[in-house]
Amino acid sequence: MSTNILSAINNTAGRKLEVSIIISTYNRCKLLPAALESILAQNSDDVSYEVIVVDNNSTDETRRVVELFAKHAKVSVRYIFEKRQGLSFGRNAGIVAASAPVIVFTDDDVCVSPDWMVNIKRAFDRHPEIGFVGGKVLPQWNSEPPSWLTNHHWSPLALQDHGDSSFHVSSERPICLVGANLAFRRGVFEQIGLFAPEFQRVKGSVGSMEDLEFESRYYRSGGCGLYEPSVIVSAPVDLKRLEKDYHRKWHTGHGQFSAKLRDEDFERASARLFDVPSHLYRQAVSNVVNWLKFSLQRRETEAFRAEMQLRFFLGFLHSRRKEFSESESSRSSIEEIISFTHSLVTKKAKDKQFAGKS
Repeated sequence: MSTNILSAINNTAGRKLEVSIIISTYNRCKLLPAALESILAQNSDDVSYEVIVVDNNSTDETRRVVELFAKHAKVSVRYIFEKRQGLSFGRNAGIVAASAPVIVFTDDDVCVSPDWMVNIKRAFDRHPEIGFVGGKVLPQWNSEPPSWLTNHHWSPLALQDHGDSSFHVSSERPICLVGANLAFRRGVFEQIGLFAPEFQRVKGSVGSMEDLEFESRYYRSGGCGLYEPSVIVSAPVDLKRLEKDYHRKWHTGHGQFSAKLRDEDFERASARLFDVPSHLYRQAVSNVVNWLKFSLQRRETEAFRAEMQLRFFLGFLHSRRKEFSESESSRSSIEEIISFTHSLVTKKAKDKQFAGKS
């Protein structure tokens, strides 16, 4: 038997696999069993599936845990080792090893609902036009969440609930469906490639956007996905993520990753300062005003939301300002500010002239 791949005897021997479920894990051997138990307890409705656990260079008992499940499971449970650190590397290793036409991702601390896989398969069967499906990621609170932590602040928690009606996501409605509960047709990866490692979280950073980058890439190719509320998983919320400092760090990091992404629609602007679109500066001023106003009114949730949007801007600006200063062809800061101001004045004059003619 291979030292890198351990397989249980598939009880669907002779049948073609329909779904490959991938979990990438790192040093979470104590959490992993609950995730695997929920997957193996599926009401599979005769859907044939395999489970692939990608050990992303763990130093704990991850391999032993997977071996035990592989020994006793009624479906194929496979162990893959990926030394390169990072979620994108882990997912990509799982994709390469997967056997089925539908590839599903979940996390090592997530519990899936009993009809999770059946509902994923049903969504693909009913919607041949879609390339991927995502659903709800609901919280398992370990303690009462603070009053300011409404669903507007769920992104740093990797939670997701867009309501109880299904809808398509595409370039016209570019909502990012999170990777803790995400399934793709294999053809999507054959069409646009794998997950981009440069957008994954490494070395303690937060705010990564490998899901957003991949889905945006697929939207640009003309593809679309589906939010399906019957596809449900739940995830525990770490107590540290209930602290405002974690959210501040996450939004700052998310701004830095967004600067790296260079989304065409988001970047569109008539003027730029230090390669930052002018509309972000206008939004930052608005966020400062709202933060001050809501703080004075003691409206904590709204004030914190404005602060987080401002943190995103500061992370974005920091990243672009660093790139600007490192560029050999960049102008001096004074020259850049003068050019930016001139662009704004020129645009305002043109807008005024156009309004006069109309």
